[in-house]
Amino acid sequence: MSTKTGIAWTDHTFNGWWGCQKVAQGCANCYAEVHAGRFYGRKIWGPAATTERRIMGDANWRVPLLWDKASRESFELTGRRHRVFAMSMADALEDHPALVEPRKRFVWLIENTPFLDWQILTKRAERILPNLPDDWGPDGYPNVWLGVSISEAKWVWLADELRKVPAVVRFISYEPALGPLAEHLDLAGIDWVIYGGESGPGFRGHDLAWPRAMREACAKSGTAFFYKQS
Repeated sequence: MSTKTGIAWTDHTFNGWWGCQKVAQGCANCYAEVHAGRFYGRKIWGPAATTERRIMGDANWRVPLLWDKASRESFELTGRRHRVFAMSMADALEDHPALVEPRKRFVWLIENTPFLDWQILTKRAERILPNLPDDWGPDGYPNVWLGVSISEAKWVWLADELRKVPAVVRFISYEPALGPLAEHLDLAGIDWVIYGGESGPGFRGHDLAWPRAMREACAKSGTAFFYKQS
């Protein structure tokens, strides 16, 4: 969790838990797994049957309540709300028995921080609808943005799953970019695309033609485009 973050498209990061299971090639060099191994040392990456998840303590869960207060003050002065990227060290929708109760707590936290815009990103788009709270409504929660990670063309079906879900903002994280996507991806109903090449040890390179094509596709569809990094 971070009050300030180096992620350029958000204001804060919040993690109710750490740990995940890799599901795609985009996960191969997962920075969160490396970070967790360095600072935690216990096995929290892998299948639910053989690995645990690190559930964070109460003090961690209370911090977004303070961010909400600051965001309210910011909104009254400038009209700008704070954004929170949720679960940068996990996937909020992973199917793991240890996450059933923490996920309920996360919903409570979202409901009780109305001046924060929560950016929830998943590689498990098929689990969004089954895990929506009962009061999600026809337009979704007003302070929740839903996104999916798509690194290469074979995963564009995740965008189809995302379109099934009512949300005030739907977004795609095209990172780490592992191949051309613009000609394969239907941007209908998508409000925002974030593009980023892979970074860190062993990074896989990208072609500048990929973000250029995506920027052009976004311009044609009226979708906002954010270039994060080469």
